[in-house]
Amino acid sequence: MFGQMQDSPLLVSQLIEHAAQFHPDQRIITKTVEGHFHEYTYKDAAKRSKQLAQALVALGVQDGDVIGTLAWNTYRHFECWYGISGMGGILHTINPRLFPEQLDYIINHAEDKFLFIDTTFVPLLEALQSKLTKVKGYVIMTDEAHMPTTTLPNVLCYETLLAQQSGEYQWPQLDERQATSICYTSGTTGNPKGVVYSHRSSLLHSWGITSLNVGEICSETRVLPIVPMFHANAWGLVYAVAMMGAEVVFPGPHLDGASVCDMINRYKVDLSAAVPTVWTMLMQHLTQSGDTLESLNSVLIGGSAVPKVMIRSFEQDYGVEVWQAWGMTEMSPLGSLNKPRPQDALLSYEEQLNIKAKQGRPCFGVQMKIVNDDNQPLPHDGKAFGRLMVKGPWIVSQYFKAETSALDEDGWFDTGDVATIDETGNMQITDRSKDVIKSGGEWISSIDLENAAMGHDEVLEAAVIGVPHPKWEERPLLIIVAKNPEQPPSAESVLAFLTDKVAKWWLPESVEFIDAIPHTATGKINKVGLREQFKGYQFEGVSA
Repeated sequence: MFGQMQDSPLLVSQLIEHAAQFHPDQRIITKTVEGHFHEYTYKDAAKRSKQLAQALVALGVQDGDVIGTLAWNTYRHFECWYGISGMGGILHTINPRLFPEQLDYIINHAEDKFLFIDTTFVPLLEALQSKLTKVKGYVIMTDEAHMPTTTLPNVLCYETLLAQQSGEYQWPQLDERQATSICYTSGTTGNPKGVVYSHRSSLLHSWGITSLNVGEICSETRVLPIVPMFHANAWGLVYAVAMMGAEVVFPGPHLDGASVCDMINRYKVDLSAAVPTVWTMLMQHLTQSGDTLESLNSVLIGGSAVPKVMIRSFEQDYGVEVWQAWGMTEMSPLGSLNKPRPQDALLSYEEQLNIKAKQGRPCFGVQMKIVNDDNQPLPHDGKAFGRLMVKGPWIVSQYFKAETSALDEDGWFDTGDVATIDETGNMQITDRSKDVIKSGGEWISSIDLENAAMGHDEVLEAAVIGVPHPKWEERPLLIIVAKNPEQPPSAESVLAFLTDKVAKWWLPESVEFIDAIPHTATGKINKVGLREQFKGYQFEGVSA
């Protein structure tokens, strides 16, 4: 016997319509590319999204066509999310921080018909235009007064394009399984892979991240999504704020510590989300300026492991609760979030900090397990670590244009991460499978070493890679950026600091100081780049 309930499709156009109808005056604020602040409402955004949809139809865009964007977090980019996907197109958010060869590859692989671009990225596209033979035109996301001179062919002005349309538009009733958008992974080896999200998966994910146990987003929340819309779909926040009618502040390209601090305090932001590198810049600004975070209640941090020193500073120095999250482009991206259980309040702060350093429990909708190399399940005891496997309704089943499934025979997706899961279900990433260090037949977590080193008062950033060793197979090399490059700490003092924080045999074999640690296009430490930089490195007194 089947249930006898209405079977209506879940569509992203319903989100902006809901926000416009029930939260029409809630603000969407942007610090624009040009530097001024722009404010309007969900009612305004809904109409302009419909104008964009009409403009796309007038340009000949058809159901299922892919439309690319190279843009910052702004109100115009917000309109693209709803206008493109709502009319049946497929939004392709492109990470402009990728190498030119990767940009060329993914734009052609996705077969983008038009590219919507901020003025910032016009020179980038000009350099690539000869290779982008499938692109029919370029829409520059500005008004006529700020249109740049460009060699790009078939250029259109975004504001002029919208002004030609009335906004009297009826969203089509699409199949909820139809694609809403494509994001490409920022893998450091091989070509990026496309992940195609559906209307259904996007809405289910939005319900997941707005729940009380996860993002706690409601109409009274004011959100600053610093994580870019081109990085795993801004962690789903662009859909979530509309679903809940929350006010939102978009930072545009202004991600420096002073700008972020100003936006938080100017607009009384209470929730923000970003990768650790952004928060490091904010912390530096706060330390140097003496500014405070007047309204901020909580920060959502993901992309890479959050150092304990960052959690402690946010919570004890500024009264801001840290929620560490974990996920992937392939997971829309939310997989787990670390929020304390009521009984955790009975623990000492140091004990709570040890728990907060983990990546948390899976939210409803995500199943999670760890397995060994033989694909056998491992115990959830917080000690055994193995390959992290996931499944759920917003997790990839197959990469775009791939001929084979991305899942194993039982329907599980291998994340490529190595993790532990404790008795309470709290998961902790110990490494990427390609970054874990094997020493004397035992595994050393580069992430744990990095986080421990970050606790040193004179360390700004730390990275650990495995270096070949004739006796132990590999040994850890600790690479540090000092807070004061003119007077860095000694290697001996750093190693002494680590002595009581990690197992003795985990202690790095050597410490090297460099001016800057390379990062990937999504802000993670670029271990491939570091391994290339230290290729052939030999520990002192050890011959190959």
